[in-house]
Order: sequence, then structure tokens, then C-alpha cells
Amino acid sequence: MPPPSGHVIRLVLPLLVALGCVLAPAGPAGASPRPAGPAWTAVPASDGTAPDDARPSFYLEGLPGSVLQDRLSILNPGTEPVTVRLRGADAYNTEDGGFAVRGAHGSTGTGAWLRTARTEVTVPARTRADVPVSFTVPEDALPGDHPGAVVAESGGRAVGVRVQLRVGGPTLAALTAEDVTVSRGAVHYTLVNRGNAVLVPRLAVEADGVFGPLLRRGARTLPVELLPGQRVRLSEPWRDAPALDAVTVRLRVTAAGGAHAEAAASALFVPWPAAAAGAAALLAAVAGGGYVLRRRVRRRKDPDPDGPGRDPGPDPRQHSDERHLVKAGAES
Repeated sequence: MPPPSGHVIRLVLPLLVALGCVLAPAGPAGASPRPAGPAWTAVPASDGTAPDDARPSFYLEGLPGSVLQDRLSILNPGTEPVTVRLRGADAYNTEDGGFAVRGAHGSTGTGAWLRTARTEVTVPARTRADVPVSFTVPEDALPGDHPGAVVAESGGRAVGVRVQLRVGGPTLAALTAEDVTVSRGAVHYTLVNRGNAVLVPRLAVEADGVFGPLLRRGARTLPVELLPGQRVRLSEPWRDAPALDAVTVRLRVTAAGGAHAEAAASALFVPWPAAAAGAAALLAAVAGGGYVLRRRVRRRKDPDPDGPGRDPGPDPRQHSDERHLVKAGAES
């Protein structure tokens, strides 16, 4: 039997391709990749299994020279193993009052006192790994709160587990309110923790104008944990501030432990666009009135200063000729 010619192959090949497309299973073309499993987490270890047994942070207390111990749990609910790196870090407040931790080489307090049994741990899928954590408090550590965190990092993701460590000894709750300024939409102020205890401030605001009270806002808890030695810049909204008034604003800040601070500021509210437009109109009116007044005074002195009846005044040349004639007569 002679081999099939190229013409027959060209006819059969498209049929085979079409048949293959029909019989082949449909693939996930254009479909999004399978979503990743739940992310790993790091929390203080708990002996119980109930959700109420979970601890939001480490809380430890001891005297200078003591060694405090606890455990960190790393939970991996995913389907692949995960390797996590561990380190300690000091905590600080961001400018607007947020909670943040130092970098890998910026800690001198709790982050430097913290040690984990392993600096790197691999957690199998659907498994929990507990890592012992210890805090060695130096002999010369100052009393009071020393906030920090245990930082777990893996695959570009970092989780910070807060540490509330208190060194035994006298504690002082003290704060100040500074740099109060008033704008049309808010009252801005700075809080500074002058003591050695973490503070959760409460703020009350009052404002009085020329004609009486403008604002009475009772004490409320601010969403800020002010760490020892830290300062934060905050704002209190004031949407209905007056359009025209001279205002005095007073702040009262309190916190547990007897911390108390007061501060005040004055402000002048003026509708500047309207005031500028009014000033421009007044200047224009004054300039126009001055011009009209000058014209009237000039007309009273000289009804027609440029007309033909104007007296040109004595001609200096005529006086010169008269003097010349007088002199000539005297010589004759």
C-alpha cells in the first residue's frame, strides 16, 4: 500500500487536533492559583486549650539580677513546614502614639535581656512548637516598666509578641502636656511620659470664648499606651469651632497612679477671606473718597484752572524792561 500523500495528511491532521481538544480534560487556564493556607502565628504559650486561656502578651516581674522564664508558641496551621527566626526588641511609641519595636541592633533594654532557647525553629505543617524564653534582668536595671517584644520573622513576614516586664522597686506615674495649638478643626498637643510606668491617659477638654463656654468634653480614655520616656503628638477634633471669636482652650490629662497634667492655649478665630474682602473694599472706598475730596477742594480754589480767564500773573520780562527805562531816564 502506497504511503499517504502530503495532501491526505493535511486533511487528516486538523481532524486529529480537533478530536484531541474535545477529549482532553479542561485545564485551569486563566484560573487564579490555589489560595495559600492560614498564616503561622506566634503567641505566649498556654497550658490550656480553651480560647480564654490565650494570653495577649508576656507579663513578667522581678528584681534586678533575677532571671525570668516563659515560653513562646509558634502555630503553623498550613500544609507546608515553616522556618521562623526569633529575636528580642525594645518597644517605643511612634510620633502619633503607635506601638513599635526596634530593629535587630537597636535594643538596650528588654530586647537585649531576652534570650530564646533557639534563634531559629522549623515548625511542621499543622503543628505547634513551644520555645523557652528567658529574661535576665541586669543588677543595675532601673525600677519600673521596660516594654519590649519577641519578634518572629519568616518569609518577609514579622510578628511581634509584646513583653510587659516590670523591674521591682519604686514606680512613678508622671506626665506633662505641652505645645498646645488650636486650629479651626482640631486641638493639637504633646504628651510626655516623665515617669517609669506605662500610662493610659484620659483627656478632658474645655474651651471658652468672649461670650461664654464653647466646648465641654468630659474625660475619656485615649487609644494610646504612653511608654516611659516617650512623647507623642496627638489631636483632639473640634469640628464646630467658631468662625469669629477669641478662644481659650484648656486640657486636663490624667492617668492611673496619680499622674496629672494641665495645659492651655489661646487662639483668635477670624474668617480671613471675608475679612480680606472687606478690607479691600474699605481701602477702595477710602481711596475713592480722597480723590473726590481733592477734586472738590481744587475746584473751589480755581473754578477753571485751564480756561482762558486764568490770570497768567506778572511777566518777569515786563519788570525787566521797566527797570531798564528807569535806569535810562536817570542817566539822561
